Amino acid sequence: MIRFHRIMATCLGIGYIGKGGGTVAAVVTAIAWYLIQVGREIHLGTQLTITLLITALGIWSGNKVEAGWGKDDKKVVIDEMAGMCVSLLLIPMQLKYVITALVLFRFFDIVKPLFIRKTEQLPGGWGVMIDDVVAGIYANILLQLVISYNLF
Repeated sequence: MIRFHRIMATCLGIGYIGKGGGTVAAVVTAIAWYLIQVGREIHLGTQLTITLLITALGIWSGNKVEAGWGKDDKKVVIDEMAGMCVSLLLIPMQLKYVITALVLFRFFDIVKPLFIRKTEQLPGGWGVMIDDVVAGIYANILLQLVISYNLF
């Protein structure tokens, strides 16, 4: 069973890349999200279900792999996948918006402003996942404002 959690936590092995694995996981997620939805109507229920399932799986797997790998090991990149999904919720599937969501998410995930760093102190998988979810929320809100005010 631990093998399953390692595979999930590393997003099918992306986390083994090492440095930059989180960015690669976010890029792969953005590409997949775009390709699956481009030219189709956006269904919030489907988007939320996918995002919540990835987040729940990340919390569960994060709890399981922590015993062997330690707190928020760099190999664990499912958190970037979840955060990128949050960044893209209800965003029009145009390449410029997907790329902007990616840049904003990685900015908030790396810099961790506005209470994001505090969420890392949560126990186990919660601490692994929630900082990226919050970074995704910030990226999404900012991008929604940019889109609604036609700033881009």
